[in-house]
Parts: sequence; structure tokens; C-alpha cells
Amino acid sequence: MSNAGRWSLAALVVVIALVVAIWPRGSSDDSGTRSYADYVSQGTTPAPERAPGETDQSLAGARDRAALTACPAPAAGTTPAGPLAGITLACLADGRRIDVGAALAGRPALVNLWAYWCGPCAKELPALDEYARRAGDKVTVLTVHQDPKEGNALSALTDYGVHLPGVQDGSGRVAAAVGAPNVLPVTALIRADGTVAAVLPQPFDSADQIADMVHDKLGVVS
Repeated sequence: MSNAGRWSLAALVVVIALVVAIWPRGSSDDSGTRSYADYVSQGTTPAPERAPGETDQSLAGARDRAALTACPAPAAGTTPAGPLAGITLACLADGRRIDVGAALAGRPALVNLWAYWCGPCAKELPALDEYARRAGDKVTVLTVHQDPKEGNALSALTDYGVHLPGVQDGSGRVAAAVGAPNVLPVTALIRADGTVAAVLPQPFDSADQIADMVHDKLGVVS
């Protein structure tokens, strides 16, 4: 082969390599709804808040079976502030939309980020449920489901026997607002004035462990 031929072949190889490098890549299965974590890791638009096809009507039976506690209502005389103010999401218990910052304003809060497929979350949520009963009015506990499949969240909570109030956030707005890392579970501790006291990307095993953490970060004995 002549030198000109060799250079032509080399140039062709370079062009092919460049085309392969920049060619759009899809996952092997893009038919299902991906989670917030999937979208973040792939650098694409975040997932929808709720999976397509899921409606309040279609979720009514799952909500009845889950029998979740209603989401907290804004307290009289409080003004929402901090990074969660203005974030409106659907309550898992009944589908009504709440302003998360307004619902938590005026009282220390524990916000737990989880998803139905998260193994450590399944172990942590019952401990959170126990802690919430112990804390009573001292600390508001709110769960935030981080996957678009709300129906799966309701089924999981039914299986766990957990009745905590929670919101549906498949698009990860709460996680982004508090600066949570892309892992689950994550617990965010919110002061009464709406500011973030701590973001803890770790599971908790017991109500006692959670109480110690709340005391340490928020100064609340519960």
C-alpha cells in the first residue's frame, strides 16, 4: 500500500472513532419510568413528579390500604422560609398539594428521602414511624418519596406497616433544595425557621438512634 493510501486509511479510522464517540447512547431499556437518581447520573432532564398513567383515581385504592397520616397543615402565624418554601408537592395520603416549606414552618422537622426500591429505607422507615410517635408535637416528621412510581410507594408503606405523612417527589425537588447527595436514604433536619441544620446520607436503625441525632443537630429532646 502506498503512503497516500496508508494516510487515507488512518484518516478514515479517526473519523469513524469520532462518530462512535459522539453518537447518542440510550439505555438498553428506556420503556420504563426512570428514577430521579437515574436522570441525575445520566445528566438528563429529571424524572416527572409522578409516573405517567398514575392518577388520583387510579391510586385511590392504594391510598386507602396505606392509611397514611395526613400531611401537616401550615400553623397559624407562621411564614414559610428557607429552601423548601414554595415547593408544592402531592401528599401521599390524599393527593392534595401542599407547600412543603409552609407545612413545616414554625417547628423543627425531620425530612426523610426514600424510595420504594431502597433496601436500607425499608429498615429505617419503621424506626422513623416509632420515633415520630415518640416525638409527638416536638418534631414534624415528613417522608419524601424520590421515585415517580407513587403506587409502588404506597404499596411499600402498606407492607412496612408505616403510616407516616409523606409527599410524592419523583423529580427530586426537595433533594435539590436541601443539597442532598444522590444516595438514599437521606435525612434532612430543618430548623423551625426553615433553614437546614444538617443533611445526613445514612440509614438509622432505631428510634433511639434517631432521637440522639435530632438532639445533637436540632437541640430537641424527644
